Amino acid sequence: MERNYTKIWWQHSLAIVGFSVIPLLIVNISLFALYNKIYTEKVSENLLNRVEARRDTLDLFLRERVAQIYTVAHTNKVADLINEAYLGQVFATMHAKSDSYVDVGVIDKEGNHLAYVGPYYDALKAANYKNEPWFNAVMSQGVFISDIFMGYRHYPHFIIAVLIRENSGVWILRLTINLKNLDDIVQKAWLGESSDAFIINTSNQLQTLPRFGGEYLSSPIFMGYAKKANNQHIPYPNFSSTIKTRVDRMSIQGHEVFITAATVRSNNWVLVIKDSPDEILSPLAQGRNWMILFTSLGLFVICTGAVLFTNALINRMRETDRENDANSDMLLQANKMIALSKMAAGIAHEVNNPLASIAENAGWMKDLLAEEELAASPNFKEFDKAVDKIEQHVARARKIIHNLLGFARRMEPAKEKININNLLDETTGFLENEARYVNISIEKDYADDVPVITSDLSQIQQVVLNLLNNAMDAVGTNGVIAVTSRYHAKNDEVEISIADTGKGMSEAELNKIFDPFFTTKEVGKGTGLGLSISYSIIEKLGGKIKVQSTLGKGTVFTILLPKH
Repeated sequence: MERNYTKIWWQHSLAIVGFSVIPLLIVNISLFALYNKIYTEKVSENLLNRVEARRDTLDLFLRERVAQIYTVAHTNKVADLINEAYLGQVFATMHAKSDSYVDVGVIDKEGNHLAYVGPYYDALKAANYKNEPWFNAVMSQGVFISDIFMGYRHYPHFIIAVLIRENSGVWILRLTINLKNLDDIVQKAWLGESSDAFIINTSNQLQTLPRFGGEYLSSPIFMGYAKKANNQHIPYPNFSSTIKTRVDRMSIQGHEVFITAATVRSNNWVLVIKDSPDEILSPLAQGRNWMILFTSLGLFVICTGAVLFTNALINRMRETDRENDANSDMLLQANKMIALSKMAAGIAHEVNNPLASIAENAGWMKDLLAEEELAASPNFKEFDKAVDKIEQHVARARKIIHNLLGFARRMEPAKEKININNLLDETTGFLENEARYVNISIEKDYADDVPVITSDLSQIQQVVLNLLNNAMDAVGTNGVIAVTSRYHAKNDEVEISIADTGKGMSEAELNKIFDPFFTTKEVGKGTGLGLSISYSIIEKLGGKIKVQSTLGKGTVFTILLPKH
């Protein structure tokens, strides 16, 4: 039964791909999910560490400023500090150590400047702060760090102030802090091109300048892709109520961001850091891309391997099926030959004796006809002609019996060195005169590289001679018989080809050509055993014999013989 190789190909290919691809995808997806989880956790941890580190730096900066002011306030007498010359020397010493301070002033309990050193002398010397929120905060708390405010100088600034108590009197030492120092600390939290950082107070007002969008004392705005209808950038979510450090991954008007926030302990400011997931998670994206690449490569390799393996398997199956079919044909032919051999031997023995008796009686009748009395008979010629025909048919029958006996008693092939080209030359020589007589041209094409083989010379010659005779019969007159030899080094085989320009054979005739007693010749001109015997001989010699034919154009017989 013919296999459905296409169905088998698809079944094997899909099975290989299915059993390989599905586990690969499951493993890769699971690994990426785990990698995504771990990496995201690490990113969140790093963001928290970064905002806490910046927050701690801010706390340290403010505490250092408070400590310095507190030291000045409690290591100097008020009488000295209200002396602007002395206060100027103290401020110069502080400024030499740090550029964090803008100005300094000493204020009495009524809110009036007793002394001031700084660039805003004219605007601030006569100012009264009794009604300012920061003044009352210092009076009640003792130490105070303000939010950013405009004040009398009409410029954003913030102060650190400490309360001085001396001899039952109360004064305030007030220093203005340089906002640039605060901004510089915050800006060091920037990582990527779209990263931003800023400080807000409890009223959600900017205490430092953000990288994108916003000014001092305004609410921070998000410089994203989306804008409101009035062409204003959208505001950030309010993080001013943040108590504990937090990391949020959120979408602001369709633009995804990481927001990390931490409270500055010194004065309840909130440090906010904005990061882009595209930058923060870029290694994760790269990992995903690499996973997709390797998965795709794996899929390609698996699919290619499945196709190649399946093709090789199908080709092997086809080859095996062809070999099995050939072996089946050879076995069938061998069984036919065995059965024919037994039958031929029996027929030959059974028929040989009657033929001998007929031949003997025909001879006796021939002698009787030679006598004078019978020679003068008017029917003498008819009798003589009949006896001749009897003898002719007996001779033909004996020839058939001889062939049958020869077929039934085939000997094991003899092993000898054979030059195929010489064998073909010698065998064709037997028929050249006959061929020339009927105008048949025998064309020879022998390859020079045909090696000497080890086989049975007489049996090969018998086969070649039989094929040549069949070719002569097929051509009749006015034709060509081509005899060629070739060597196939790949299979270590010698090829003999005998082609004719005869009448050719139909498909039905080709299927029976090697069957015993089948012949395409006219009745009485062939026994139908020649090709069967030839097939059997070549098979026994370890070779193959094949035939190709086109009706009306000719036939080609090909013999393949092993070198050893």
